[in-house]
Amino acid sequence: MLCSLGLKNFVLVDELALEFGPGMTVLTGETGAGKSILLDALGLLLGGRADPGLLRHGSDKADLTAEFDLAAVPAARAWLVEHELAGDEPGTLLLRRTLDAAGKSRAFINGVPATLVQLKALGETLVAIHGQHAHQRLLQPETQRMLLDSYAGADALAKDTAAAWRAWRAVEDELGHAQRNAASFAAEAERLQWQIDEIASLGFGAEEWPVLEAEHSRLHHAASLIDGVQAALLSLADGEENCQGQLAGTAHRLDELTGYDPALGEVGELLAAAEASLAEAVHALQRYADRLDLDPARLAEVEARMDAIWRMARKYRVDPQQLPEMLAAWQARLQAIGGGGGIEALARRAAAAQADYRAQAAALSAQRIAHAGVLAEAVTGQMRPLALADSRFEVALVTGEPGAHGLEQVAFRVAHAAAPARDLARIVSGGELSRISLALQVIVNARFAVPTLVFDEVDVGLGGRVAEIVGRLLAELGRACQVLCVTHLPQVAACGRHHFVVSKHKHADGLTSAVTPLAPEARVEEIARMLGGVEITETTRRHAAELLGHA
Repeated sequence: MLCSLGLKNFVLVDELALEFGPGMTVLTGETGAGKSILLDALGLLLGGRADPGLLRHGSDKADLTAEFDLAAVPAARAWLVEHELAGDEPGTLLLRRTLDAAGKSRAFINGVPATLVQLKALGETLVAIHGQHAHQRLLQPETQRMLLDSYAGADALAKDTAAAWRAWRAVEDELGHAQRNAASFAAEAERLQWQIDEIASLGFGAEEWPVLEAEHSRLHHAASLIDGVQAALLSLADGEENCQGQLAGTAHRLDELTGYDPALGEVGELLAAAEASLAEAVHALQRYADRLDLDPARLAEVEARMDAIWRMARKYRVDPQQLPEMLAAWQARLQAIGGGGGIEALARRAAAAQADYRAQAAALSAQRIAHAGVLAEAVTGQMRPLALADSRFEVALVTGEPGAHGLEQVAFRVAHAAAPARDLARIVSGGELSRISLALQVIVNARFAVPTLVFDEVDVGLGGRVAEIVGRLLAELGRACQVLCVTHLPQVAACGRHHFVVSKHKHADGLTSAVTPLAPEARVEEIARMLGGVEITETTRRHAAELLGHA
């Protein structure tokens, strides 16, 4: 739930801090007062595109903040944990966005710098915004398909189907290219196979080369190593005047002197530690010397192996360590042009990709079929109180050419009375479309319980009894989630649990917008203004109070 929204130097707002509660909140005001500014700010905080023109005139920087309560939003909490952005209070989320005059924008999630992609991904779990023209987008086939998929819980399946379609088409393109260039592909495949076999015959891995280099260095310098280790052992332990004996003698004499002055005890402890370290070093050298031996045969084997690898590397003009990488690249290229099986192998890959696509698309179709009738019935039920009692909503699945969207097109249709159903664009008026759009939004959002729903003048074109029913519908939706609604209709505004009025004021340095929460008495005046216009009479006030009482 959105708890607070703070704006500074944003469009017409100098500085503003608002707190929001549960249920339905309405925002009203004169045309041009800036009611949509709050929704624009919220959109930016949820990853919307920034524009330097959004800065208040004369300002260098705009600062927007929003605080959300995540107690009932497990998806958002899980997202924050997954991306290590949970903050100190897991149940609270703070979003911040800054804009400057140069067009630069910065975003923060719980005080940590974030990307707009992250803001958008997180925002989808928090807020659903329905703008003034949402009902016009409803006429687009893509919007209709996305709404059904969302209602059916098939969004992930739709993405998988689109990905499978792209993979299939990519292999089909490769196959077509191979068929058109069969001769050159065959020659390339033969050459690649020969090169792959030659390098693979070495049985050489990237990790082998440093091991060979280390072993060769040891074997090649074995005589020097043996002489050096023996000399070290003589100096440390085996010679007549070795370090080990001298250190032991010195430690013994100091130990006797400690009886006269305990202060020498610390030096004795240090010498004892040195004796232990020296003994460990001597033992390590002795073990090394036991393993060290001249082995001309093994040296010859290592040099022969390195020479074979070097010759192969020089042939292909790469460093020895690059041979395995080059082998992998050739194998990938051979696979891309059909592998060892040529065009036949590519054809098998194309058939497998097609089968995968059709399996994904069939599963998507099943989801759509299972939910299309349910969605149609639910929307029809929601339309009846919206003065569309004689109308019926249908979700048609029209089989067509396979595509990234699946095996069928989704078409929303409406039937009036006993007439056959026809596509929305061909039958409904603007007012009917806005009501159907609202019914759809309520149904889809109620199913997935997005914690905050924003409606920006979605009631345009409505009035009278229908407007009152829409207000009650939004208020009912506000019992399940938080609803913010910008409206010009007094019938809708009266149904709000909380009421803010947006006003514009002229100052010496320009215009500013202010947002004021209304007490019950002030709400009567605002509803009366919306009902009566310029002159507000007692009759208008009584009507406003009556509207509020009914709501």
